[in-house]
Amino acid sequence: MEYLVDSRKLAKAFKALSNPNRLQIYSELIQRRADSVESKQLHHCGITDFINSLNVGAPTISHHIKELVNADLIRVERQGKFVNCFLNEAMCKQLESFFNHSSKD
Repeated sequence: MEYLVDSRKLAKAFKALSNPNRLQIYSELIQRRADSVESKQLHHCGITDFINSLNVGAPTISHHIKELVNADLIRVERQGKFVNCFLNEAMCKQLESFFNHSSKD
């Protein structure tokens, strides 16, 4: 199945990922997804995971998470006082389609 590529959505995603911290957050979620395929566990990261791995404050992480959500790259779910981040699989498919199509040219 081929996914249609939306240039505006991709441009917004690339702009969000141009920040090194946001790229790191997104990369960690992709890694969790890869790891979860083997362990069959739900792939997500909590905001505290990013605070610890990036060694930046909660307000900064919250800002980056908001930018990734606005770019449709991730979604968040609140579970009590915890916030978990998940990849937006539809946007992952868009990105994969873009890069697979670009590599064929």
